[in-house]
Amino acid sequence: MNEQREKRKKLIYEFICDACYVPMKQKEIAMVLQVPKEMRQELRELLEELQAEGRIHVTQKGKYVKGEGEKLIGTYQGTQKGFGFVIPDETQGNVQDIYIAEEDTGGAFHGDKVEVVITKRPAADGKDARRREGKIVRIIERGITKVVGYFQRSKNFGFVLPDNQRLSEDIFVPLERSKGAVTGHKVVVELTSYGGKNRHPEGKVVEIIGHVGDPGTDILSIVKGYDLPVEFPEKVLNQAERVSGPVNEADMAGRMDLRDWVTVTIDGEDAKDLDDAITIRREGDGYCLGVHIADVTNYVQENSALDREALKRGTSVYLADRVIPMLPHILSNGICSLNAGEDRLALSCIMQIDSKGTIVDHTIAETVIRVNERMSYTSVKKILTDQDVQERERYRELVPMFQDMEELAGILREKRKKRGSIDFDFPETKLVLDEQGMPVALAPYERNVATRIIEDFMLAANETVAEDFFWQEIPFVYRTHEIPDEDKIRKFATFINNFGHSLHVSNREIHPKEIQKLLARIEGTPEEDLISRLALRSMKRARYSPENEGHFGLAAKYYCHFTSPIRRYPDLQIHRIIKETLHGRMQADRLAHYEAILPEVTKQCSELERRADEAERETVKLKKAEYMEQHCNELFHGVISGVTKWGLYVELTNTVEGLVHVMNMMDDHYEYHEERYELVGLHTGKTYRLGQEVQVMVWNVDELSRTIDFKLVEDKKYGKGRRNQADCE
Repeated sequence: MNEQREKRKKLIYEFICDACYVPMKQKEIAMVLQVPKEMRQELRELLEELQAEGRIHVTQKGKYVKGEGEKLIGTYQGTQKGFGFVIPDETQGNVQDIYIAEEDTGGAFHGDKVEVVITKRPAADGKDARRREGKIVRIIERGITKVVGYFQRSKNFGFVLPDNQRLSEDIFVPLERSKGAVTGHKVVVELTSYGGKNRHPEGKVVEIIGHVGDPGTDILSIVKGYDLPVEFPEKVLNQAERVSGPVNEADMAGRMDLRDWVTVTIDGEDAKDLDDAITIRREGDGYCLGVHIADVTNYVQENSALDREALKRGTSVYLADRVIPMLPHILSNGICSLNAGEDRLALSCIMQIDSKGTIVDHTIAETVIRVNERMSYTSVKKILTDQDVQERERYRELVPMFQDMEELAGILREKRKKRGSIDFDFPETKLVLDEQGMPVALAPYERNVATRIIEDFMLAANETVAEDFFWQEIPFVYRTHEIPDEDKIRKFATFINNFGHSLHVSNREIHPKEIQKLLARIEGTPEEDLISRLALRSMKRARYSPENEGHFGLAAKYYCHFTSPIRRYPDLQIHRIIKETLHGRMQADRLAHYEAILPEVTKQCSELERRADEAERETVKLKKAEYMEQHCNELFHGVISGVTKWGLYVELTNTVEGLVHVMNMMDDHYEYHEERYELVGLHTGKTYRLGQEVQVMVWNVDELSRTIDFKLVEDKKYGKGRRNQADCE
């Protein structure tokens, strides 16, 4: 049977390859080859096989032609609904993602590196706004080998329901490979089979994290799910112990001694790794600003056990109830932390800045400093904004310095604003947890005068260092943010037209100043938060690169991360390059060394940063779900932050976002208008659109999927919905 099928496939292929062949649709091929109706399903399957093999492809008009279909390599991203997308490798030019239907996934799992054949593409005239479509023809490398999830046991077998919502299938576990897990356990399961058609993936339990209701199990599940390294190897801890002795005279030899400069750190009250300190003094009409960063490379030598572990981690990860540090605490909270009253080694960027905010000169040097005061953001805010008498008296000798900081920071901020720097001022979520790790309060974490001062000074140092080393033409690590994709900006511009706003785009590109102007125009309007978020989503993600490609969001020609070597490996790598340059060791062999290693270092750091961000977001989502579960049936005011054909996303003032499912909007049948991002009732004409204020009731919370469902509730002020009195499910 298979032999006969292969003969038919060969016949079809030879027919399409014939010199007399003209491109035809499937129906036309069937007619020419006289394929009976009962065999046309097989014809379709054979054509699809030839297409998947890349031997033929389909034109935009649906006609089959000989030749290689376009093939790309990328990473598969699954969805809970079974379909997915392939994100092409950046080296392949066109990085727009490719839609993969459920039947075309080829057995790929979320995270797999795959080869995909393009089967459909938008029309060349741009009228078809849909993305490219493809079919996965080869799995090059599996991206996931272990899965964290909820174990369910039956009489003869078990299943693991993955925490990762991008994994659409449960994992079958034979009881003899379940390690004694019972229903309700969170487990780590190692995949032994990735399944296939009508067959579940299979695995074996390799670790029982704990029962789903046990304190800490929830966060630990996220840690395990993202494969975050928690414990440091003994060799790394021993090395950290050896190098963490107090600063002595030999350590300070040859350094600029700045211990007599009045120096402060300004951080959150609970911060323990203080890696940046500030000095400032007036010099005529201008200022001398010193940004002093902990000299971590003095203790973490290249290729040491400490260095290899730091590169493996890439960044510290800040979860709701814990920090997973890049370096052992004995370093990050000890000798590398700029603690008040202690001699500390630093790498300093000392800038002379005129009254207009122009950095007219600078010095980058190895220094030794001694911090006078460990200040908090709250305390500095009390001094500068609240004019708190008690706080100003307590720090009366430092008050003039803080006033100079506020003044200079304002000048630097205004200068960045004039060149087009975009300031997305989104409040992060501040979580307050009890001793059991349960959230007792959620609130926006607001920026204040002190947080802005530190941001402004760190930005100035980062730009100064990046520009210095760019012009020295030395291999370096830049923080780059590319110009947004034309398609995304065009869609964003179309959307904001619904609110009466517009964007000026010239030569198919947009200048950051246009985004900045838009944000200024919408300030204080109901749609401000919504448009700001969509503007951010329309941009590319910032990343690390050995090439200086500028930073679109900051409208900066040169930018790097210099200021946090305790918690970010790229900063540590930059410090190492700076110090070798200062010591005159950047000769041909070292230049070649850095040119060879930096492409991989920057790529790995960008990927690890993305992993950390996703883990942090999942933790916040989890704690928000746990918090809202305590408030079922309570009413909240919010703003519609997203509109889809399946419902409305509503964001509350406490930063929680949930879904009002269209099935729960029973007062009408609703039609989705994608171009206007709105749902319209077919009978009542009632309209729900982005940015609209509504009142909702917490309807259902699913901690396993970390999702929250709302129902609309009628309100005189917010209106537009009918009351539902059902209990939480």
